[in-house]
Amino acid sequence: MAVSTNLRKQAAAPAQVQVSMRRAEVDPTADQALWVVIRNSAEALSFDNYANFIEPIMCGSGPKRAKSIYTSINPTVQLTFPDAEPYRLLKVATEVFMMANCGVVIGPSQQDAATMLANANFGGLSSGPLAEEEQLRLLRSTTAPPLVGDQWNQYLEQVTGHPGQTAPFKTIPYLYDIIQYKLGEVPIASPNAYGARQCYGILQLKLMQPCLLELIWNYWLEEGMLVQTTNAMSWRFQNRRGPHDRDPLALVEIDPLRGLNNLLWGWVQDEEHRLTIPRRAYEYDHEYGLQLIGKAVPAVRGADPRSRFLECFHTLLMLCSVFYKEDDDTTVVADGFPVLNALRDVHLVLTQGSHNQYGDLPWTARQEFLMQQWILARPEMREFLPRRIMVDYPEPWMDSVETMKFLQGWTDTSILHFRDMAIFGEKILLSCRFGRWTDEIHPENAANWARYWRPEVQGYMYAYRAATGVDLAAMNVSGQVNSTLPAVLLQQRLPRQAQASPARQSVRAPTPRQPLRSGAQPRALADGSQRRALPSGSSRRATDSARQRKPAGGREPGTRL
Repeated sequence: MAVSTNLRKQAAAPAQVQVSMRRAEVDPTADQALWVVIRNSAEALSFDNYANFIEPIMCGSGPKRAKSIYTSINPTVQLTFPDAEPYRLLKVATEVFMMANCGVVIGPSQQDAATMLANANFGGLSSGPLAEEEQLRLLRSTTAPPLVGDQWNQYLEQVTGHPGQTAPFKTIPYLYDIIQYKLGEVPIASPNAYGARQCYGILQLKLMQPCLLELIWNYWLEEGMLVQTTNAMSWRFQNRRGPHDRDPLALVEIDPLRGLNNLLWGWVQDEEHRLTIPRRAYEYDHEYGLQLIGKAVPAVRGADPRSRFLECFHTLLMLCSVFYKEDDDTTVVADGFPVLNALRDVHLVLTQGSHNQYGDLPWTARQEFLMQQWILARPEMREFLPRRIMVDYPEPWMDSVETMKFLQGWTDTSILHFRDMAIFGEKILLSCRFGRWTDEIHPENAANWARYWRPEVQGYMYAYRAATGVDLAAMNVSGQVNSTLPAVLLQQRLPRQAQASPARQSVRAPTPRQPLRSGAQPRALADGSQRRALPSGSSRRATDSARQRKPAGGREPGTRL
């Protein structure tokens, strides 16, 4: 009996075995180092870094970084009009900031001056917040092999150069393929060559230190009303009335901007030397097939638009959302091959637009937009454009844009969503443009790309839905993504936003009242308003007969439920 009791006790208490499932192992690829370079270099051109850079210069103490560049640039920038030294200094500081941060910058310790591709220093990835961020994206420790620096050296390609002219140097594989297979007979010119016949060739600096900029950053900020806010403020500074019958800024006192007089004077006087709206609109169309819609935007008839960009880009984002869902399922090994094909399509479309103004116009547009952001972030703007103090926007210029949008009745979509699309979209497209995707056949590279850029991809998709109302993760019945122009989607939402906001209705131009037809008299309603009564005679009898033909369900004939 005792033996049977012990056996029953042993059988009733089996040993517990814990089973857990983990994500499949992620094999590292050499191009992961390129994503690290792109993300950190794009962060170096952020508004926070820009403000920290130019504040000492505008205070008269000179720059704390890039002093040699500032010394060489400052005497060369001159204006054709007097009494605008603060504005001239702002232009100089912005130019120096772009030159010091346009290139390879890894972490804040390297922001004194951007380096060339071969001189990238990944020492900041050993510890600290930067190492923690990269560890979350790479799904491995940054101190574990393979190190990012070793991956970077493995990823770069060696360019032979030309004997007696240029020494051998390294560049990224995408630029190497262009030189090797398409421009192999063109010599590599020194950085001081300016196109003369004796020094004809490809500028070496463009291959050793490419500027990581995308014009889509400017497009989304322009859709977010950054440029329109600056233009409205400059019109008020010039005592010019707005285009509508009722100008909201006409009753706003201009005296709080007294401290910005020299800056605004220089900004208005220098208008002829800045990019115009048509110039930017044509380049948006050439590089991305995107268009602006507005009274100040002329009809764009581009010679070479990128009509397939939105379809390819939105397909990539949709496939990424499918990949993330599979990758989060520990019972499934997510397939990166569909993402690879979509990356190849986006890369081809982007590189087709990398011509003519591709290098110069994004550089100039970025300078002008950074200057506008800094002016709108000045403390004087708090009194000129009162804002909601308790809303914590990530950048101080955003409050001024939000207030101007409300006063003018433009849109109620927050500038935060447009700013997110600008930042996230730039990083995503940079990785698509400069990656060697046309020659890649392994899905592991695309899978690592999708995992690394997951915060940007999902952040862009959410911001796009909040701004336009379109879910990029969804497809229609035919399996196609929504490739409608964002400007069209934003314009379609304006009537609904105006109906929901009485403040926006009040700033719109008044609609003339339609005259009453003969025989129609206004009839008072219970709420004190009036509506038109139906005229007597045949029109009334026709209406009665139409009501008699109406079905019992209350619907008109031929209408759908």
